Amino acid sequence: MLVYCQLNAASISSGVGSTTTFSTSDTLSPSAKKWIVSGANLAAWIASYVMLNKAWYAQYDREKFHVFDDNAEWNQMDKFGHVWTAYHVSRVANEWWRWTGMSNRKSAILGGAFGMAYQSMIELQDAYSSKWGFSWGDVSANFLGAASFVVQQTGWNDQRIQIKFSYSPHSYSPELVGRRDQLFGQDPIGRVLKDYNSQTYWISANLDAFFPSANIPKWLNISAGYSSDLMLGGRDNLWAGPNGNIKDHTDIPRIRRFYLSADVDLTRIKTRSKLVRTVFFAVNAIKIPAPTLEYSRNGFAFHGIYF
Repeated sequence: MLVYCQLNAASISSGVGSTTTFSTSDTLSPSAKKWIVSGANLAAWIASYVMLNKAWYAQYDREKFHVFDDNAEWNQMDKFGHVWTAYHVSRVANEWWRWTGMSNRKSAILGGAFGMAYQSMIELQDAYSSKWGFSWGDVSANFLGAASFVVQQTGWNDQRIQIKFSYSPHSYSPELVGRRDQLFGQDPIGRVLKDYNSQTYWISANLDAFFPSANIPKWLNISAGYSSDLMLGGRDNLWAGPNGNIKDHTDIPRIRRFYLSADVDLTRIKTRSKLVRTVFFAVNAIKIPAPTLEYSRNGFAFHGIYF
């Protein structure tokens, strides 16, 4: 299950290695700033736990702690969601700690630790829910997302390779709209985080960072993406209807798709506006629509614009 907490910083600095800094008065001591950030981390953790429990887990029965192997479900789209979420929560938490005056290394490690802690909260709730369970696959994906941020930040003081997300609503046939609503909800906004058939996850690498002497625009990235669609259940397209009658749509193939596309690293676009830099920092979690080459079991296809 994917849950993403959008955490915001107040302003963004112009350096490539450090993207975000708070605009609060510098009269605060480093110790005071650390207490503020520690409190903000704890408050975000508790608030998210309470809201998520009320909005989601309270709808399902509870049972004792149990482990659930869901690694084969949803063609691993949910695991990519965990990687993306942990990466970006770590990215934002790092900026909070940088504001306190911490070194790049310490703030990156603490940012990654918060990314893991935030996602672990969700995993613990899953562990006591009768519908799900504690998933080592989810934990591994969370670790990969947080580690992807920490390793780059401590090694390069930069995020040369970013994890991004895009969403384009899948067009369900009329007879499958009910199944879509059952699985992913009726709220179009909520389905952005739930409808695996409509999501694409990307690894976006900055070309200038790897080839600085090639005179490539500093903001230009190349991205490799993955999606899967036509999934009407976790493991197969077979389920029981409301009257217990079996709905068999195993004739619909569950298709994995792979992409190659251009992208933009918005944080490398120079601007003097703190507001614009803040917006760029937040939006940079999203893949920019661009011409895209696709490969699937059906062969190659080209999209003039893909999102």
